[in-house]
Amino acid sequence: MRTVDFSPLYRTIVGFDRLANMMDTASKLEGGSGYPPYNIEQTDENEFRIELAVAGFSEDDLELEVQENVLTVAGKRDRADEDTSRTFLHRGIAERGFERRFHLADHVQVRDAELKHGMLTVRLEREVPEAKKPRQIAINGQSKSGAKLIQGGKKSAA
Repeated sequence: MRTVDFSPLYRTIVGFDRLANMMDTASKLEGGSGYPPYNIEQTDENEFRIELAVAGFSEDDLELEVQENVLTVAGKRDRADEDTSRTFLHRGIAERGFERRFHLADHVQVRDAELKHGMLTVRLEREVPEAKKPRQIAINGQSKSGAKLIQGGKKSAA
């Protein structure tokens, strides 16, 4: 496993400590298991979909939780429900417990989740509040057309 040193970033970025910490944490976590396999797809400018292959898990075996911009998907099989009368010659479908975390960008919300044919699909949507969207800033209180900006419902005097 190759280790990446992010310490130079801490010296050159201001106010992005959270981003640098996330990259550092992600680099440490990615060395783990690739189970279950997953896809992340951008379906529209502000819509995303995460698909996880969770063969052998039912809705009752899966748990989804969002806390502080981290989506956690966990799967746990109750071994008491397992059919002991079956004899496997090869067991390639893992069905083992797992926990997979996805760090969500600011303003990304989980809309819904669906389990169908062994695929768990989680739909995400980015909703940027009006206050966070780009806006034009007037210089010296004038718009680009040269008209004075209206402040408090009245035109300001020239």
